[in-house]
Order: sequence, then C-alpha cells, then structure tokens
Amino acid sequence: MKVLFRIWDQDRERAMTVPSSPFLISLFLLVSVPVLFLLAPRILPPKRLHSIPDCDEMYDLALFRRATLASAGGAGGLRRRAVATPKIAFMFLTNSDLFFAPLWERFFRGHEQLFNVYIHADPSVRLLLPPTPSFRGRFIPAKATQRGSPTLISAARRLLAAALIDDSSNAFFALVSQHCIPLHSFRFTYHAVFADPGSPPPAHADGVLRHRHRSFIEILAGEPGLWDRYVARGDDVMLPEVPFDQFRVGSQFFILARRHAVMVVRDRRLWKKFKLPCLKSREDSCYPEEHYFPTLLEMQDPEGCTRYTLTRVNWTDSVGGHPHTYRPPEILGDLIKELRRSNSTYSYLFARKFSPDCLDPLLNLADSVIFQD
Repeated sequence: MKVLFRIWDQDRERAMTVPSSPFLISLFLLVSVPVLFLLAPRILPPKRLHSIPDCDEMYDLALFRRATLASAGGAGGLRRRAVATPKIAFMFLTNSDLFFAPLWERFFRGHEQLFNVYIHADPSVRLLLPPTPSFRGRFIPAKATQRGSPTLISAARRLLAAALIDDSSNAFFALVSQHCIPLHSFRFTYHAVFADPGSPPPAHADGVLRHRHRSFIEILAGEPGLWDRYVARGDDVMLPEVPFDQFRVGSQFFILARRHAVMVVRDRRLWKKFKLPCLKSREDSCYPEEHYFPTLLEMQDPEGCTRYTLTRVNWTDSVGGHPHTYRPPEILGDLIKELRRSNSTYSYLFARKFSPDCLDPLLNLADSVIFQD
C-alpha cells in the first residue's frame, strides 16, 4: 500500500510540474531578453571600426626611428642644412591613379633641384604608373588605408618619414591627394612658402638658424560637432593625454616645416590614443586624420604654425563628408582666380577636389592662367 501511495505521489508531482514548464520557460525568456539588451553593452566589448594591424605598426615604428635618427644632428647638421638649397617635398597620398600627373609635371618642369616627390599608393588598388619623369620611382613602401580610420594618419607619417630619410635638404613637406591641383607656378609656390617670416627661435637657440619656418596647417577650436568627434573612440578614451580643451580639428592636407615633420614621426604619446579605432556606433564622427596633426602641433608648438591651410576646398555642397567635386564645365580661368583667393594674408596654393576628366581643360589653362601669376 505504501508503495502504491509513493507511486501515486510521484505521478501527481509530474502532473503538477510538467504542464507548468512551458509557462516558466516563456516567462524566463520574456524577462531575460530585455535584461540582455540592457546588460549586453556593459558585458560585451563595443564594436569598433578597423584598426591598424600589429605588423604594420611594428614596421612603422622601425621606419620612424630611422627617420628620427636621420634628422637628429648637432649644430654641424643644422649648419649643413642651413647652407644647402632647401627643397619642398611633395607627398601624394592616393588610392587611385594619379590623374593630374601631367599637370604636376608641367608645374615641376625646370625646377628639379628645388623639390622631391614621394607617393604613398594604397597597395590594395592596382594603379597605372604615371609616364612622367618626376613621379617615376618615387613610390614608397605603402600599407592599406581606409577612410574613417587611423590608417590615413599612418600613411601621412610614412610619407614624412620617407622624405626625412631621403633628403636632408627637404625643408617643407606638402601633403596632397590625387584630386589636388596647383593654382600657381612652381616659382610662386616656392617663394610663397619660404617667404613667410617664421616664428622667433626659442630662448635656448644657439644662433645657427636665425628664424624657424612655420607650418601651414589649419588648426581650429570650438567647431560644431567637435565633442562628438572627441568621444568617437569612447567617452574617456582620450584622457589624460588629450583633454578636450586641447583637441583640435583642421584640414587633412598641410605643409609642415621640417622640425614639425620630425615631431610627428617621433610622437608616441598622442599616437597611442589616435591609433585606437572609433566605435562602430559613432563612425559618422570618425575623422582621425583631421584631428591628430592639428592637435599634436597645438600642444607642442602652437606659435610655430600659421593655423591656415594652403589647400582650397569647397564644402558648400558636400555629400557624405566629401567636398564639392569640380567637373569639366566648371574649369574656367575665373574659377582658378577665385580658388586662389583667401581670407588670410596667404594665397591658396593648391585646390581640390577635381574629377579625372578635368585634366584636359586644366592643361589648356595651364600656361595661360594657372602658371601665370
């Protein structure tokens, strides 16, 4: 009899628990799903955009050390650079063919002792080598680049390092893209850059160099959306190295004086922050290349910069973060003259962005307008 009651009790327990199981499971799922949505961002790491591969970072560190050592000299090295004919290093950052190489070649013609050309071409894109002598053999070892990532900073730093190592006579370093064109003759451009009065030497200067060249780089503070860009990697990620009140924005393209080029390739402190990838959820505010250079120079040598860029860009009808692209019907002499005008004391020397089919109309204007200053 006891055995029968025990069996009956076990069957009753099963009858009571089994029907309730689907209800409990449904209740558990109903409660747990919202909880997971709330806790997932805290538990799981946030999705980030593409970062720089470790192998690329190691390669760059070795290259930057070589560039720093090549530029580190005593007073004797400074004197040698002071008496040598100074040059401008033109650094092309491109992920497509160099559409306007024939125009640049005409710009360079006859001034071979006053410039060098260096090209960082994205290796993931098959490029046609320009058939112009100034560009031949000037491609440096390059790594893949991607918009909205620190890879564009790395590419510019590689160009600076290559130019520093290659020729100690490189006094200025002009970063341009495949969509850039010159707005003046080479002679006008060269004298405009070197005619800047510069900044006074520091108190501890030994008197070898009478003045210090300034860099032509845009440095802006208090711009709309600056906070969103500052927290693009995370709310407190930039601290303590980069406080918000020292975070700056500027044009991606610039002309740096030699000491600032050395400063950029030597930097490790700010780079460890700017090399971090942005959060996927904030990719609309991720433009690292527009912040690293102006922020670094603002923090280390604010008096040594003009705070102006010499590359004209039309943002009046930008689309998806890209500026206005000029088309062949717009290529007129009046456009070139308009693009030269600046609100500062400096005339714009370069302009972007031009579609590839603008080459022929630009060549037609080269001798009659562009190179007639």
